[in-house]
Amino acid sequence: MEDCLFCKIAAGQIPSNKLYEDDRLLAFYDIDPQAPVHFLVIPKQHIASAAALTEADADLLGHVFATIASLCAKLGCDGGYRVVTNVGEDGGQSVPHLHFHVLAKRSLAWPPG
Repeated sequence: MEDCLFCKIAAGQIPSNKLYEDDRLLAFYDIDPQAPVHFLVIPKQHIASAAALTEADADLLGHVFATIASLCAKLGCDGGYRVVTNVGEDGGQSVPHLHFHVLAKRSLAWPPG
């Protein structure tokens, strides 16, 4: 999608502080971190939100979560971490491209704000 911020980041048109990249995913540090470790994982394919996912996306989602687990292990997130995806305006989604926030290395209260 040509006007999507995360599509432009995935295409390298907008710089990011990359943590990981492969042919399907990009992980980069959040520009406004809410925890000592806060990064985003996005599919390079444009998917508007989790609401647009189908059974056909199962392999992609497995890869997303396996990548998150691997990155958190490498970053020493031994005490645990939180993975969040927001859906729609009321859900707090500010960029209409599926993305997963990964937050770690601080105690995370429940329920979230």
